[in-house]
Amino acid sequence: MRTARAAAAAAAVLVALLLQVSLAPHLAWQGVVPNLVLLVVVAAALTRGPQFAMVLGFAAGALLDLAPPADHTAGRWALALVVVGYVAGRVRSEASPTATTVVSTVAASSFVATSLFAMTGLLLGELSVGVGELLLVVGLAVVWDVVLTPFVLPPLMAMFRRLEPARLA
Repeated sequence: MRTARAAAAAAAVLVALLLQVSLAPHLAWQGVVPNLVLLVVVAAALTRGPQFAMVLGFAAGALLDLAPPADHTAGRWALALVVVGYVAGRVRSEASPTATTVVSTVAASSFVATSLFAMTGLLLGELSVGVGELLLVVGLAVVWDVVLTPFVLPPLMAMFRRLEPARLA
């Protein structure tokens, strides 16, 4: 079952990554695209917990960092998605995921990931924009991810739940 779970998670990340770098730029809103890879990590975190989501977040973030047209230092998205995997996974242990919990977790995760990515860009000197522009980008990213949540997370969470091994009583 571990192999099936890993293969399904890898397939979900690859499909999300391909859609994010090929289709999403055509849907950009003021240059901001939805982060489908982040939604896969959040779905994994809410159904499988922080450990699985952190590993998946690192792998997905590394792929996102290296996928063309990457124009930033590799590792920035990997760091952001590891943090998201941990934070969203902690929500799973605190409460069962209701619709409100899922949407709130996606909004918080999107805010954290985009902010962390932007802050690391500022620290590395890769961004030459003002704080106001960064806040606009973070806000738009949160809106994009929350709007796509009802369409993307339910099937992903169902897939991760189906691949979860039965627990011993």
